[in-house]
Amino acid sequence: MSKSTFFTGQPIFSQVLSLIPKPLVRRVCQEHQADHYCKKFFFHDHLVTMLFSSFHSCTGLREVITGMQAEGDRLMHFGLKNTPRKSTLADSNIKRPHTAFEDLFHQLVSHYFKGLPDSRSKNDIRRLFIIDSTTFTLFSTVMRGAGTYGLNGKKKGGAKAHVVLDSLHDTPAFIRITESRKSDKTFLNHVNIPSNTSVVLDKGYNQYNTFSGWSRKDIRWYTRLNKAAVYEVMEELPLTQDQIELGVLDDQMIKLGNPVTRKKTPLQDARLVQYYDAESKRKFYFLTNDFISCPYEVAQMYRRRWQIEMFFKRLKQNFPLKCFLGDSENAIRIQIWCSLIADLLIKVIMDKMHTTKKWSFANLCGLIRLHLGTYINLWAFLKNPEKSLLNYKPPDRSMQAKLF
Repeated sequence: MSKSTFFTGQPIFSQVLSLIPKPLVRRVCQEHQADHYCKKFFFHDHLVTMLFSSFHSCTGLREVITGMQAEGDRLMHFGLKNTPRKSTLADSNIKRPHTAFEDLFHQLVSHYFKGLPDSRSKNDIRRLFIIDSTTFTLFSTVMRGAGTYGLNGKKKGGAKAHVVLDSLHDTPAFIRITESRKSDKTFLNHVNIPSNTSVVLDKGYNQYNTFSGWSRKDIRWYTRLNKAAVYEVMEELPLTQDQIELGVLDDQMIKLGNPVTRKKTPLQDARLVQYYDAESKRKFYFLTNDFISCPYEVAQMYRRRWQIEMFFKRLKQNFPLKCFLGDSENAIRIQIWCSLIADLLIKVIMDKMHTTKKWSFANLCGLIRLHLGTYINLWAFLKNPEKSLLNYKPPDRSMQAKLF
């Protein structure tokens, strides 16, 4: 009988779940008492069920339960003894603390990406972080949304995810979920950026006290000038002809801040670069504490903020964040955190693939979704799917037929 390494003893979903260390799950569960007053449906079972829902893009509780019931012969490989009832899953989404899933996500980020070797060139010694937020619209008023009320006196809810994206690994280094009505500026109070790094953020996060602290820690920040900003021009820096041809209009040294409120918010030195983008035919005003780079490089640094927009697009296109399995705030937060964990696991798989064949995030996510319960060696298939299929030979059943 021919032997092939294409098929494996574990389905794809089990191979993906193996990337989550079980001791880490147990530690998080104990710290948050996630199994308090729980008899059968434990934290690990809840995590597996919600990840199953995220990968399959389930839109309702019944779809999750019936989908898992159809995988009945594979539940043992998933680490489950039986499928939960619909009411059990609904109650767990309401009662089990969402902070356990939040902590698990950040622990996984630290486990896989904190100790990775730096593959950047010697000239680019600064690690780049990008800060922005995205909103998930809710069809209920559980988490109050921003904006005006409708004619019926109500407005749709909305959950906002504030993200610090690690540009090198294209993964979130830190996330905080709030109501969409929360101001972006308050998020900076919860962020601890390491020294000797760079930060790119939108003008909605402009907070001068935070910028002063970053400057003292040797953190370079790049943002856009707010229309309401108060500043005084201290010096006009000369521009070369090459910079002018690239679109740089002006380069100024300024004193940022309002002299009236200088006791509360001290004035600080900053740099203001005016840049014209010929493609969009728009003029931009970039604000930074980078006094070393040329003005065109300052404009290009802010352009890298687009990377976090691609992350938001990736998250919303591949995971179900329009239809939620519960109406409570806790259930909504759990589903968002599990979608983020699923996104992180796919990124881990992509980083572990040191092959010549390049898989896009969407193709890899689609493969896992379609073959979640299939007994295929995921790593061998991703390395060379055509070769794996050609080497596979069905077992010889002629001898078995002679026995009957």
